[in-house]
Amino acid sequence: MGSEDIPGRYTVEGMAVLSDDQVDAALSELEGWERADGALRRSVKFPAFLDGIEAVRRVAEHAEAADHHPDIDIRWRTVTFTLVTHSEGGITDKDLAMAREIDGLLG
Repeated sequence: MGSEDIPGRYTVEGMAVLSDDQVDAALSELEGWERADGALRRSVKFPAFLDGIEAVRRVAEHAEAADHHPDIDIRWRTVTFTLVTHSEGGITDKDLAMAREIDGLLG
């Protein structure tokens, strides 16, 4: 069964973009994440600026290995990670997997 045969998904360039219901179900298991502007987003406040920078470095290493890179915004002690599969025009399983990976790295 291809992803185009799974109810609630549609395929863009070969990768399934998740439906709103699928994203909502996943968000219930991803603490601190929200849907914003068609993407997954989580902001984390760190005790110090350099703690946030170190977290970004750890996430960047994993993102590079997975070849799936979040948008990262650094504002003093607050780091915001935004995930969307740009090539597919929406949220995919790759974004959910990277959100879980980020959660594991940040604790």
